[in-house]
Amino acid sequence: MPDQTKLKDAGDEPHALEQSIGETIRRARKKKDLSVHELSNAAEISVSMLSRIENGHTSASLSTLKSLSDALDISLANLFQNLRQSHESTFVKSGRGLTVQRHDNRIGHQYQLLGHAFHSDIKLEPYLITLTKKTEEFPLIFHEGIEFMYILEGEMMYQEGERTYHMCPGDSLYFDPSAPHGPVELISLPLKMLTVIGALN
Repeated sequence: MPDQTKLKDAGDEPHALEQSIGETIRRARKKKDLSVHELSNAAEISVSMLSRIENGHTSASLSTLKSLSDALDISLANLFQNLRQSHESTFVKSGRGLTVQRHDNRIGHQYQLLGHAFHSDIKLEPYLITLTKKTEEFPLIFHEGIEFMYILEGEMMYQEGERTYHMCPGDSLYFDPSAPHGPVELISLPLKMLTVIGALN
């Protein structure tokens, strides 16, 4: 599987979220009595990349974290356990959100995860999404849960089910994402929006 991990722009200094995830992975690996080589092979990532993740020196994609959690036989949520236990809140400086790859990523689309708070029944994922260029075609997607979107910058036509909305800065949309949804026309770029996705854990 291709390693989609994205490196941080701000150098190699570890930050709270990445460091917490790395420490959790290292503890889980040692608990399973696995070497770095054994875990990297099981997760299909390089040894050097696993080392950087464990040391908090890189922001891993969700797909990479899922591969690691599968290889360690733990849930993806458990990778954030240390952060949840040691903090009641997560503070993210501007530009420091965890850059992730999502199944609906396209060229020019950046997803920054701003926090990862879990409750016993519900998980919330707040994203700052930036669209910097038009793509060939933006396919509509659908998933379980609830979704809230707030436009910060730019302008677009957004489809949700059978409805289409002309969205500008200050506009928001709260909807059931089980219906096909997504931008159908990007009018003014760059476009930035805050999106919060909630789902049963």
